[in-house]
Amino acid sequence: MKNIKYIGGILLVIIAFSHLAQAQKIDYSLVDREDVRDMSFEILGKLNNNIIIYKNYRNRHAISLYDNDMQQKSRVDLSFLPEKIINVDFITYNDFAYMIYQHQKRNSIFCSMVKINGDGKIMTDPIDLDTTQITGNNENKVYSLVNSDDKKKIMLFKIKRDSERDYFFTTMLYDQQLTLLKKSKFEILSPDRDVVFTDFVLDNEGDFAFGKCTRIGSRDYINKVEVVLKNSLSDEVLVQRIPLNDLTLDELKIKFDNSNKRLLLASFFYKQRRGNIEGIYSLVMDKNKNETIKPKQYFFNDSLRLEAKSENSSVKTAFNDQFIRQVVPTQNGGFAVFTESFYSSSRNNPWNRFDYLYGPGLFMSPFYNPFYFTPMNRFSPYGWYDPFNRFGMQNNQTRYVSENIVTFFFDENGNLKWSNAIRKSQFDDNTDSYLGYQLFNTGSEIRFLFNQKEKREQLLNSASVDAEGKVKRQPTLKNLNRDYDFMPKYGKQISLRQIIMPCMYKNYICFAKIEY
Repeated sequence: MKNIKYIGGILLVIIAFSHLAQAQKIDYSLVDREDVRDMSFEILGKLNNNIIIYKNYRNRHAISLYDNDMQQKSRVDLSFLPEKIINVDFITYNDFAYMIYQHQKRNSIFCSMVKINGDGKIMTDPIDLDTTQITGNNENKVYSLVNSDDKKKIMLFKIKRDSERDYFFTTMLYDQQLTLLKKSKFEILSPDRDVVFTDFVLDNEGDFAFGKCTRIGSRDYINKVEVVLKNSLSDEVLVQRIPLNDLTLDELKIKFDNSNKRLLLASFFYKQRRGNIEGIYSLVMDKNKNETIKPKQYFFNDSLRLEAKSENSSVKTAFNDQFIRQVVPTQNGGFAVFTESFYSSSRNNPWNRFDYLYGPGLFMSPFYNPFYFTPMNRFSPYGWYDPFNRFGMQNNQTRYVSENIVTFFFDENGNLKWSNAIRKSQFDDNTDSYLGYQLFNTGSEIRFLFNQKEKREQLLNSASVDAEGKVKRQPTLKNLNRDYDFMPKYGKQISLRQIIMPCMYKNYICFAKIEY
């Protein structure tokens, strides 16, 4: 299954200097007794003026429709779904949505589809898109789904590992009507044992790309990167080695820039193994010319380190707890990189950055293993959509800490124009559901929404960054009902001035609409 995704398409940073007024209105949904704490959900968006949210608890699946005041109009049970649902994905358009789900029947995994209208009703009978035979009762996800930013291209793919070093891909490219355009099979050979894949991305032309990274040892640094690029209508793939200039990289982020037909890559880097994070590495690739702009490395100065450091770090170790959350292209060919500090502490399990990135630890990052890829991470900087069940058995002594956000802005040649930090301090015990942030693109600036403790209460705060890198801190949002605890990172922007954000009211999940 998948978690909440950001608003479809890339977030555009538009050059302007005006600032929007403060939030004028917040509407809260009433408690639905079926929306218990352990419920999974996904905010689909606004269809035919209805705000639609998918909900799942155990074997019960439903679509809830809300009006513009967040009053629930109806709840449509998806009783047609089979019992063994493994994963659910949604692609939302203006007046309908595709629900693509995986389910198991005997020794087969089916990937099926239905079309849902703006009233939450099923428009088509279930259609099987593909089937895979499995051995035994393996209830793991087989298919992954990615779509282009304009949602006119959709790709299903699956990966089979024949040996420890060979990966066989099957890709199925569809158009907006889910008509199959191209089915391809290709093999990725890797003489190196310790291979991890980055996120998988699809551009508006249907071209498919991902990074293949080699580590020196298990849960160690990256010392070799190759970009795999597949043209939409070809069966062949292009594999291009990326120069690292004797650097070792951290987690690598990859993103298509559709406006300029380029591929963007960004990562933190180290000068030596087991050293401190020294700076940020960026690279821009022209996918049509098969050319790469010379990679750039930017070393952090003490001023930025001082702004970025958490309470428990020094200036030298300021970025050791920072993680790249998003790479966001801009219309003029530049791109922004947003990072955030995160770590945890426990009596029994010391914090380990490499477990967080690669191991089957807290977030089970899709980066460390191609078979755990979850396409929701294309837009969300965080993990799963289920805020309270991601970690399984909780450790009573675990404290999660999320602190400062750092923003970097690069020009069209990959040169760093400016960087700045937004200071925040968040922590919670046994869950990180209320930590982190949500991006809100106002059209003139990028706004960050996050909780901050004030007088022992978690209150929703807002800070923004304009096109020149100036940070502005807004006052605490108006009309906040303190009985509701927001979960900002699971929210979704549904229009230029509206965002839907889940929240907890006592022991139930509710939803709030914030309108600017």
